[in-house]
Amino acid sequence: MAIKQFKTESKRLLDLMANSIYTNKDIFLRELISNASDALDKLHYLSLTSSDVKENDPHIEISVDAKNRLLTISDNGIGMNREDLDNNLGTIAKSGSLDFKEALENKGDVDIIGQFGVGFYSAFMVADQIEVHTKKVLEDKAYLWKSTSNEGYEIKNDTQEETGTRIVLHIKEDNEEFKYSKYLDKDELQLLIKKYSDFIRYPIKMEVEVTKATEKEGETKTEVENKTINSMIPLWKKNKKDIKEEDYEEFYMQSFYDYNKPLKTIHYSVEGNTSYTALLYIPSIAPYNYYTTDYKLGLKLYSKGVFIKDEAKELVSDYFRFIRGLVDSDDISLNISREILQQDHQMAMIKKSIDKRIKSTLEKMLKDEREDYEKFFKEFGAQLKFGAYENYGQNKDVLIDLLLFKSSKEDKYTTLKEYVSRMKENQKDIYYAVGDSIEKIKAMPQIERLLDEGYEVLYFLENVDEFMASILMSYEDHPFKSINKGDVDFESEDEKEKTKKENEDNKDILETIKTSLDGKVDEVRLSARLKSHPVCLVSDDGLSLEMEKVLNDMNQNAGIKAKRILEINPDHELFKALKKTFDAKEEITDYAKVLYDQALLIAGFKIEDPVEYTKLISSLMVKAMQ
Repeated sequence: MAIKQFKTESKRLLDLMANSIYTNKDIFLRELISNASDALDKLHYLSLTSSDVKENDPHIEISVDAKNRLLTISDNGIGMNREDLDNNLGTIAKSGSLDFKEALENKGDVDIIGQFGVGFYSAFMVADQIEVHTKKVLEDKAYLWKSTSNEGYEIKNDTQEETGTRIVLHIKEDNEEFKYSKYLDKDELQLLIKKYSDFIRYPIKMEVEVTKATEKEGETKTEVENKTINSMIPLWKKNKKDIKEEDYEEFYMQSFYDYNKPLKTIHYSVEGNTSYTALLYIPSIAPYNYYTTDYKLGLKLYSKGVFIKDEAKELVSDYFRFIRGLVDSDDISLNISREILQQDHQMAMIKKSIDKRIKSTLEKMLKDEREDYEKFFKEFGAQLKFGAYENYGQNKDVLIDLLLFKSSKEDKYTTLKEYVSRMKENQKDIYYAVGDSIEKIKAMPQIERLLDEGYEVLYFLENVDEFMASILMSYEDHPFKSINKGDVDFESEDEKEKTKKENEDNKDILETIKTSLDGKVDEVRLSARLKSHPVCLVSDDGLSLEMEKVLNDMNQNAGIKAKRILEINPDHELFKALKKTFDAKEEITDYAKVLYDQALLIAGFKIEDPVEYTKLISSLMVKAMQ
């Protein structure tokens, strides 16, 4: 039979699969065993839906022919026919497991490990030829798929009588870079199976030499036994004292395709009206798509060790969507449909319990493992803030004490409780400033005097922060107060009276500046909040300037605009010079425009006409030097 080319453009792609995607060659064994487990799962599902299909001692078998450099992985699962071989092994990155799972979308779930269609090709990292002998259940013909990697593949009839699949790897010769013969060593293979596939729920059998005592004292004999290598006990079902931290880490990295170790492992069992075991992980790094709609939240759901559903979002609240892991409950029925599952009372009970455990774990981390908690918060804190904000603050009481903010107290993270504990005597408000970075916030004119007088200011650096504060409104009866708004109140009564008088005395010039700006601001006033800066732009109650930016970035045609207040420092030399100009009735409009544009730039807005701005600056400079 003629060699057929793979159904991709891509000998290059196959080379990438075999040599780049997997940097650890040992992984191939895990991938092939996972594929065998998939085949047994498929047969199990069909046996539940068809009286013609029977299971017979489902297992996976590993055998070695060291002399001929052959490694064989066999299973008595569903098998494949010619079409399956052509579609699934002849098309790179085409996954029969994924197709099978999609076909069952409205009929129920089955535990399918391989969903990406590339694991099989990892075997080419260690083999220069692969043979797949297979016969599909309820079919008469058997087939052989054979390939030497980038030369393509061939399919022909085979003589195999038993249902299932037998994959024969022709292991490469050793070279200076790598000793491939390790995969022909039964002891080495047993270690790899225990390391990567111990939790596979089907027996993985291998013929191994076992030393036994004879009837004669002191004598032993060696026999060959067909031994089950894996424990078949899921990791989460083992006694916690028998599990090492490395076991948890390895399971997480394999099961959730993460190259990084988890930051925290949560393994516990609950007995009661609804009993369950949970193995949960807090990742150390957020997935690349975590803050997108592509990210799939939810936990794996098992019942009595049998897989029911992947990505069961009914098991954990959205604000804890960073949690990865699984739940195994003996109280969940295997024949529950997805729709009923979503409304099931037991599921709601488990979710409530899991949420409570996650929260208590985070609280303990915050208290006893502050450095790790801050690492977690850098990755996933925005999710907690959004959780406190969404649904009009429905979950704010659950999350508020888990939130961290950078603050002017050494530019470090602080909780709201810690902030309140440090508030000055008679301080009513929790002050915050909104900006793109700490450096930009520190440069704000509005913050200078507050910091000089010993007030602590929270730095709101993420878009969600201010929206969240508007929903939370207060913490322990202390209102949130933006220093970017016009109603910040930290002046003494004497200062307030002084500022009020200055505004009355300069009413004409302030009104003239406002008129000169032709509706660009809603108010112009003198302010005591400014210290060394001449001017700043703040907003009135309601929509802030930062909210304006965010909302208009989301919809550039929205035209949303906050009420703008131009505040001027009455003690600054610039205002004194402006008063002289006003008295002389000269250039007041030009000065007003320059002041406004300066305030815009400081607030992070673009000025409307940069050319006019530079001309005005140049003109005023020339006049000042004459």
